[in-house]
Amino acid sequence: MISGRERARTVLPVIFLGIVLLLASVPGAQATGAAVQPSRFDAVARIVQHEIALQHIPGAVVLVGGPEGVIYRQAFGEQWLMPDRKALTPDAIFDLASLTKIVATTTAIMQLAEAHKLSLDEKVSKYWPAFGANGKEAITLTQLLTHSSGLRPDLDLRMPWRGRQAALSRIISERPISPPGVQFHYSDINFIVLGELVRRISGQPLESYARAKIFRPLGMENTGFNPGMGRLRRIVPTDREDGVLHWGMVQDPTAYRMGGVAGHAGLFSTADDLARFAQMIVSGGARGKTRILSPDSVARMVSPLELPDGNKRGLGWDIASDYDSGMAAAFGPASYGHTGYTGTSLWIDGKTKTYLIILTSRLYPNDRGDVRALRQDVAGAVARAISEQKLVLGVDALEQSQFAPLMGQRVGLLTNQTGRDGEGRRTIDILMHAPDVRLTAIFSPEHGLNADQNGKVESGIDRATGLPVYSLYGESRRPTQAMLEGLDVLVVDLQDAGVRFYTYATTVAYVMEEAAKRNLRVIILDRPNPIGAAGVNGPILEPDVESFTGYFPLPVQHGMTLGELASLFNIEKQIGADLMVVPMKAYEPFSWYDETGLAWINPSPNLRSVTEAILYPGIGLIEGTNISVGRGTNFPFEVMGAPWIDGVKLAADLNARAIPGVQFEPVAFTPEEDRYSGQPCRGVRISLLARDKLDATRLGLEIAAALNRLYPAEFKMASLLGALGSRTAFAALENGKDPVEIAAGWAAELREFETLRAKYRLYH
Repeated sequence: MISGRERARTVLPVIFLGIVLLLASVPGAQATGAAVQPSRFDAVARIVQHEIALQHIPGAVVLVGGPEGVIYRQAFGEQWLMPDRKALTPDAIFDLASLTKIVATTTAIMQLAEAHKLSLDEKVSKYWPAFGANGKEAITLTQLLTHSSGLRPDLDLRMPWRGRQAALSRIISERPISPPGVQFHYSDINFIVLGELVRRISGQPLESYARAKIFRPLGMENTGFNPGMGRLRRIVPTDREDGVLHWGMVQDPTAYRMGGVAGHAGLFSTADDLARFAQMIVSGGARGKTRILSPDSVARMVSPLELPDGNKRGLGWDIASDYDSGMAAAFGPASYGHTGYTGTSLWIDGKTKTYLIILTSRLYPNDRGDVRALRQDVAGAVARAISEQKLVLGVDALEQSQFAPLMGQRVGLLTNQTGRDGEGRRTIDILMHAPDVRLTAIFSPEHGLNADQNGKVESGIDRATGLPVYSLYGESRRPTQAMLEGLDVLVVDLQDAGVRFYTYATTVAYVMEEAAKRNLRVIILDRPNPIGAAGVNGPILEPDVESFTGYFPLPVQHGMTLGELASLFNIEKQIGADLMVVPMKAYEPFSWYDETGLAWINPSPNLRSVTEAILYPGIGLIEGTNISVGRGTNFPFEVMGAPWIDGVKLAADLNARAIPGVQFEPVAFTPEEDRYSGQPCRGVRISLLARDKLDATRLGLEIAAALNRLYPAEFKMASLLGALGSRTAFAALENGKDPVEIAAGWAAELREFETLRAKYRLYH
């Protein structure tokens, strides 16, 4: 650590000025911002006051808001205690510590990615060649953002060094403590590197870039690095070192040595300024008419990524890790945020679009403060205060009925890892322990019980319960008489993808057909359509193209839940099953999955995010051809290519088509499995810029048309027919008809389908 004497040379003049200001100051009254129904937050006040009484903190500012602005803001306790006391006010300026990582650095990196000045998938050494020394050549920007780079937590402070350049030199000499992508190591070095990349790529120091591109556009007038003497009276002190009070300068020792500006720490701000930033995030990247990020950049930042050791992080943001202080548990699986060492935190409930800001200086006055209970308890109180009617899944509704439809029944359950209730418990385990319910058999669809297998799946045993697991994507795709022996009812709890050629709906239909033959009841526990009810697109499946990936004349995107589909199949295909659908409660059918408040669970190995699910109806169309759609990479359905493609040429061709909602950039990748396994491929990465504008089926047609136009000898388009499902549309595409005209051609049949769909819709 830097010595107290060394630091005192800078601090003592500041302290002298601070004492003068303290002696001249008049303690101010606590200020409260405009609040809506403040009684809802009485518990917050009690919690904070209790923590102050325990001397865990000297004071705190708590702010709660949403897309429309602040709904609660209150300051508690003291800003400073000596030589006299000054009450903390809501406009106090705090050292944000690691909130710097998300407010400044991550936001800047995402902006540069949007501008195509960098790629998150690239190796850092592409932009900073010297960084690749000493075993760091494989580290990517995404690994820095998710703390999976393998770099250690911080630079060595035992030796004297000073300045940004000295820090960068030490980073170059750093050697990873684990291979990249293998372990989660929370590391300030990651974000120091990212801050340097902002400087190298934008041509501006991080503080200048963030001020021009983030703070000033959002009206964050009290936010910045090295706040200066002019605002000292509003700045909250942090800790002491060798008797010297740190006040008005960054507390973090590494950032201090770097001159107060670093990608991991150094930012100062107020609760109101952070509220402006949070409002931008919950509003999809814009505050009012000022857009900072695209909605899809925001979605990508806060989408959970499973790290090898069980931690969940977004890009820069925390989702559920050892550093979330219990806030993730309080707000639920759709929440995200970040905490700071000094006692700061920003947490956002992705479902209700509510944000919670807690600013305190736990290190003042004696470095013994503790904010863990404060964060968790306040988060819980706020979550309860702002909770609206929450989505109730079919399985939750079944639990609420005390399993009435299953009482005294011998049950078979068709499910996979997506079959979980709102608390994350497996439906298997819930039914196994339900009173007077006998779960005796489990059935799994394509990809198996854990939704992690490709190809044929063998039957097996569920280790937790010892029950047999019968594969319906193995020797048989229908339940056999032997599998159904002794059962009274078949329950289905599966997350569908909302796309006609996804096989789970067909498996459910086959189960219904076999159940109808044996007078077995079928109960569907309904789940959301992850890509919503709004996007009904694509040609209607023609009868002579029906297959396991096309059971019924549906468009490519049908906009229905699995329960609704089952009801449609049962009547329109005259299956005649004794069918019961347990519907969801408080489900908004036009919402995207990331707006439901549910955590994303992969329904199959290569649908790993909402973005991939949105692109799947289009990119999945061409999957049957001789194109890699990214299976065997980290970005399935976000990249596509082949060894014989010129990615630059293809990207230019597709961008010239001005397809709404997406943009293309050249990419090179080598799949580790599936088509072209181990072979270098070139193609394009599809960036989802505006999901509400995307017609995914047209996207697939546009790519197929471009490949057929540019590579008529190499591209094998005939295999497209099965997924497209329409010989008419396929012939038009094969004959070079414009994809826009082709898509317009199925408008009439989509209107007819909408009329049919309306008969079976459960949610409005």
